[in-house]
Amino acid sequence: MGIFDKIIRREKVGHHALALDIGTEVVKALIFEIDAAEGKGKVVGVGRRQQRLGDMQAGGVTDIEGVVRTCEKALEEAAEETKVRPDQIILGIAGELVKGTTTTVHYERLKPKSKIDLSELKNIIHKVQWKAFDKVRKQLSWETGHNEMDVRLINAAIVDVKIDGYKITNPLGFQGKDVSISIFDAYAPLVHLGALQTIATELDMDLLSIAAEPYAVARCVGSEDSVEFNAVFMDVGGGTTDIAVVRNGGLEGTKMFALGGRAFTKRVANELGISFTEAEKVKIDYSKGSLTTQKTRQVKNILDADCKVWLSGVELALSEFSNIDLLPARILLCGGGSVLPGIKSSLLSETWTKNLPFAKPPRVSFIQPKDVANIVDETGKLINQQDITPMALANLAIDLAGEEDILHRALRKVVRIMQT
Repeated sequence: MGIFDKIIRREKVGHHALALDIGTEVVKALIFEIDAAEGKGKVVGVGRRQQRLGDMQAGGVTDIEGVVRTCEKALEEAAEETKVRPDQIILGIAGELVKGTTTTVHYERLKPKSKIDLSELKNIIHKVQWKAFDKVRKQLSWETGHNEMDVRLINAAIVDVKIDGYKITNPLGFQGKDVSISIFDAYAPLVHLGALQTIATELDMDLLSIAAEPYAVARCVGSEDSVEFNAVFMDVGGGTTDIAVVRNGGLEGTKMFALGGRAFTKRVANELGISFTEAEKVKIDYSKGSLTTQKTRQVKNILDADCKVWLSGVELALSEFSNIDLLPARILLCGGGSVLPGIKSSLLSETWTKNLPFAKPPRVSFIQPKDVANIVDETGKLINQQDITPMALANLAIDLAGEEDILHRALRKVVRIMQT
């Protein structure tokens, strides 16, 4: 759910849009052609540009002008390849203050024998949304120390609907006493959203939507199509690690913490007495296995302690899913920082899971570009884990451009009210 009316009103075939992943380390731009009739997207242009060190911090924009310049360069690279410059954009947002949570409301109907109509359904959804909004605003106020923080809803999705304990997909026309609806919502502070809106304006593009990146990643492998799908998604970026938990095909919530690839690079730079740029190259070569044996051992020893700190962040983030009886035993990794050897090996160690509700030791694997639903790469340049997030944003655009059922249409109308 998002600000997607423009994309829905566009003509069916041949419309090009831009997915822009503004990472702490790298801006990634994908130009893709939308075929709404087929529900597919074809990537026809790819651009990547390194961020300046002072322009981003922990997933948040700190210098709008600097980020705009980097985005323009990434866009020019992608447009040069395809000779097409899109005029619409979907942007990803991340950072510690981006909150995603699933809220469940049990609504007791006064007339259980009457059939549920659209007006009653909208009223129930409204109750869920305002309860979630109040909960998130209190959480952010507690974390930041500010009594009042202006937060805005950016994404919403129906997770589960039950009437008298019976799971359904469309409550209209049903009778019953107890209606239970679970809705996933992602919120972000207005200051972060405003920065991204300004960037879209400076790029002279219509803003289709701003999407919470862990929300987009969690939907990118088609998990919502299977009620048996369970996984923990981890997107290890330059400044943050984003975590999303999906159970029974529904998104339970998202967590983020400010530790990513940049922290590992700084450690290498400090320990080896080299520049940040040189340290980044050493880290990448280490991840590729192209360093000498002696150098590999040295870098591993340097990064082992930071990997343990990162793992502690993962453990803390997952422990906050207090409403989950059992965590999924499947972990799916993506993001440029995820290829660091210590990340996967840390997750495969047994000690960190002892205090978490895993039924069995987690299995860890990487999301591959070919796994992203509905997106076809015609450039041959989307080849590794750092490409997953922008592809997930493009997939979300395709998903939201398609046909909606009555339940999601009702949710979209409520979301629109809350966004304004």
